Amino acid sequence: MRTNAVSGNPVSCNPPAWKADVVVVGAGPAGLAAAIAAARQGLHVEVIDAAKPPIDKACGEGLMPDSIEALAAIGITDLDRSLCEGESHPLCGIRFIGRETSTNRFTTAEARFPAAPGRGIRRTALHQLLSDRAASLGVRFQWENSVQGMDSTSDGVTVHTNRQPLRARYLIGADGPRSRVATWAGLTQATLISRRIGLRQHYTIAPWTEFVEVHWSGFGQAYVTPNSANEVCVAFIAHKKFAGQAEALSHFPALYRRLVHAPRSGPARGSITLVRKLRRVISGNIALIGDASGSVDAITGEGMALCFRQAAALASALGANNLAAYQRAHRRIQFRPTLMSRTLLLMDRYPRLRDQTLNVLQRNPRLFERLLRIHVGHSPLHLFGVGVDDLLQPDYTC
Repeated sequence: MRTNAVSGNPVSCNPPAWKADVVVVGAGPAGLAAAIAAARQGLHVEVIDAAKPPIDKACGEGLMPDSIEALAAIGITDLDRSLCEGESHPLCGIRFIGRETSTNRFTTAEARFPAAPGRGIRRTALHQLLSDRAASLGVRFQWENSVQGMDSTSDGVTVHTNRQPLRARYLIGADGPRSRVATWAGLTQATLISRRIGLRQHYTIAPWTEFVEVHWSGFGQAYVTPNSANEVCVAFIAHKKFAGQAEALSHFPALYRRLVHAPRSGPARGSITLVRKLRRVISGNIALIGDASGSVDAITGEGMALCFRQAAALASALGANNLAAYQRAHRRIQFRPTLMSRTLLLMDRYPRLRDQTLNVLQRNPRLFERLLRIHVGHSPLHLFGVGVDDLLQPDYTC
């Protein structure tokens, strides 16, 4: 055994068993999307993950229309035919629900998606869909295997795992916000804009709407996604930790009335949601994708769309042997969701602004429709009069 120069961990002295074009560390949606997109470029891809499928993590479980478009760009089309019956639910738009007024009504604003609908889909069903598609393209999986370190040279990367070292032309880190690949590659310098706590719970109840509902309160937000004919997913997000789903639900009166007696389906799952931008997402033959490469707050619903777009851009850069092109594309891809994330967080931070905004949107549904068009990429961002450099000025560096 010897000690790896990057991680300091002992690694095997055995030579790499074989050479791949791409090794992806992390088999969440971002890693699987990267593997699919790279395999469609004709590259030989190996995916390593310490877990085993099905992999379930806290997630709002809504695919916005732009997420579905981004999936189509990497070859996954017609979700209805790809999923089993009862695994998804159409989403026709977004509904904001604010505080209760003196007339015992809640401030409500809604807008429909401008073109095709979105889909609510269980995280496990999405993971299985992506895994099956990757396998059909010849992607190889190493489940219950973890990466212990790496050695990088100008012509490739040697990845050291529990089992054996693997030699590849490229290494993709898709291992989440605490990415070990990012640490080993020196890609950890980041701007942290926001950090909040999330809690996801499923409820066995027939959806009462085809809208994604976002409930606002002084405590945070709860967003509701129908994901089948008899289940909804509720994601609670706040700056403080929830004692449990019952305590979280109590902060949202309109939602409480609907769900207080609804059976819970499965355990609650917690997570941290960040607005974070890395200074760089590439180093030599190493690239980061998904939350490992930066993230937006979960309230935007754009996490999946981001990683699917990144996967397409990364595969194109790999095919051209030009990772610098991915760095440029990543910055462009991140811009709109980051702007939307910061805008929504202003509403979270300032109660008067939130109430005034919801009142305006309730009185002017066409304005909400216009904003939703921008949110899902159907209208240009220059309407905000802000540039990329203005948006991404750091708040503080971690």
